[in-house]
Amino acid sequence: MFSHRARFLVWAAAFIVGIWLVAWAGFAYFESRRVTADKVRAFVESVPFGQLTGAARARALKELEDKLNALPYDERQRFRAEHLMNGWFAQMTDAEKEEFVAATLPTGIKQMINAFEQLPEDKRRKVIDDAIRNLRAANNRAAPNSAGSAGTNAPPPVSPELEAKIRTLGLKTFYSQSSAQTKAEAAPLLEELQRVMESGRLQRQQQ
Repeated sequence: MFSHRARFLVWAAAFIVGIWLVAWAGFAYFESRRVTADKVRAFVESVPFGQLTGAARARALKELEDKLNALPYDERQRFRAEHLMNGWFAQMTDAEKEEFVAATLPTGIKQMINAFEQLPEDKRRKVIDDAIRNLRAANNRAAPNSAGSAGTNAPPPVSPELEAKIRTLGLKTFYSQSSAQTKAEAAPLLEELQRVMESGRLQRQQQ
């Protein structure tokens, strides 16, 4: 028979192993629930969105919106940089596009636009320059994960025409006059502008 000390050691070892197993199971569970750009990519590529109708189509669209909103900022921008949404978006109705853009643009985007318009012209220019530079760097990092892309040849985060339109019209006029399609194309820049505005860098520059 085990001595008292031996039994204690066995129970202690079992207790430690049990704690480790519970911790590992918890980590595995939360890791499986964590949304990543790769998981969203797999979902987009696995669902024949254009063939869906009715409730199934609405559910697929809602699931995609939820997945995008659950992505951390860097993962969301990486997903957008790979332009994997283009196929789905091209097959959406105008109403679906409006719903999708409203659901996936970050909260507070209109407040950001109003705050942006209050800045002096040189500061607005600087914020856009910073946002474009950040997006280009993110695109260059993401491009090697895209088929046939090279980091230095990554497509621009927004088209030069769209960037020129934002700079010429002003952000508020651009947003109010743009279609859902155009807003979706500008979404990476809009979100990065909001991040730059909220980062505190601008306030430090104004001091």
